[in-house]
Amino acid sequence: MTPANGSESQDFQFLHTMLRVKDLDKSLDFYTGHLGMKLLRKIDFPSGEFTLAFIGYGGESTHTVVELTHNWGQDENYAHGNAFGHLAVGVNGIEAVCAKMEEGGVSIPRPPGPMIHGGPVIAFVEDPDGYKIELIERSSWNPEAD
Repeated sequence: MTPANGSESQDFQFLHTMLRVKDLDKSLDFYTGHLGMKLLRKIDFPSGEFTLAFIGYGGESTHTVVELTHNWGQDENYAHGNAFGHLAVGVNGIEAVCAKMEEGGVSIPRPPGPMIHGGPVIAFVEDPDGYKIELIERSSWNPEAD
């Protein structure tokens, strides 16, 4: 299907998804320390009183990344609403990954195990702001079969 503007799909690239975070340092520690992402760039906007930090597994020109937005002076936790679900990250050795995260104090509300209705082995962890990250065992995941 051709988009409404007449462009071809190869003219588009999914660049990033954005999460608002209360404590940027805690969030960066979680995503880089526990999920192995790299801090790609960090930009302060003093006139707007916010900071953007871009993290991911590869450069922004070739990979979709996560933008963490920290609004200075944000004292309250953000409400997640009921529309956002989760981010998903493929991992090798989900049991060991979760054990290491648990030792590091990461909340794991859904321990590793197969999906109830069939499918890959998954787990859910929470970042410091309570956002859910689904971990999917790569060896059990076959996106072609879905």
